[in-house]
Amino acid sequence: MGERQGLLSGGWHRVARNKRYIIWFYVLNVVLACLGAASFSNQAHDYLDHSLLSERLVHGFDVGVLIEMFAQPEFGPTHASRVAGLHFALLFFIATALFLPGVLQGYASTYRLPREDFFRACGRNLWRFIRLMIVAGIGIGAVVGTLFGLHGVLERQAAESTNELLLPEVRFAGLAVILLVMTALRIGFDLAETDIVLSDQPAVRKSIATGFRHMWGNLGRLLGSYVVTTIVAAAVLLLGLWAWMKFVPPASVGGAMVVSQLILLLLLIPRFWQRGIAVNYYLQSMAAPVTVEPFRPAPVPTLAVVEPAPVLPNLPPDSQGS
Repeated sequence: MGERQGLLSGGWHRVARNKRYIIWFYVLNVVLACLGAASFSNQAHDYLDHSLLSERLVHGFDVGVLIEMFAQPEFGPTHASRVAGLHFALLFFIATALFLPGVLQGYASTYRLPREDFFRACGRNLWRFIRLMIVAGIGIGAVVGTLFGLHGVLERQAAESTNELLLPEVRFAGLAVILLVMTALRIGFDLAETDIVLSDQPAVRKSIATGFRHMWGNLGRLLGSYVVTTIVAAAVLLLGLWAWMKFVPPASVGGAMVVSQLILLLLLIPRFWQRGIAVNYYLQSMAAPVTVEPFRPAPVPTLAVVEPAPVLPNLPPDSQGS
């Protein structure tokens, strides 16, 4: 079906057919976030249970109260809670590298991927994905850091200009270019991840080269598809924040929790949609074509017909003597 559909529709079809992956990653995210925030939660409880600041947090969230709470010496240092949060963030990074190969394998399958095949793909590609993510972090960090440095230089030069509109125009155009470059880099590494899993490529450098070659050769289609999913994610975020401010009272902690978690769940859909687009593109343009030889029936061996020897008639005795 992916060959007859565009990248957006084909990717969406794969996501809709495997909705359970989004639920699994959401549950994993919530569990690790709760464990990572447990240390700070205990520290805040120990302080707020004996402080009048807690009365100002009963009817809603107050940023000023939070800053004042951090400034109190009785609250104590937050180093331990920050370290715990960083550890669980690293654990989520490793869990993503572990389970994402199974997701890509499931998106490429034309049937519901069995549990054994899912975890087999996860284990086989774990070290490959860790290496790829390290390379991606270094490469994207270097490129984006250079672009932001150049962007700062251009902003300073625009600020010295007499044109008052030049600074906001340069700022907006620079951020747009950085966003597009970051999206293009994401596409290249997403295609590399897909190539590692679906072609069972142990050499990560070859998959990176293949992914960026296809990204550059089909930049218009791929970048347009990724930009559309990014716009969808931004629309979901803005609509969710609007609904939060419009319909959730400040004192409703439960309502705020439900709306915020619903926003986080919906924001996972565009992210997995991009993975579906990468898989759909791989199957259309990167996978090795399967050649089917025409059926030729095997020739039927011919059996040699052995004719019987001629039977000579019995001659009478007199004729034999003569």
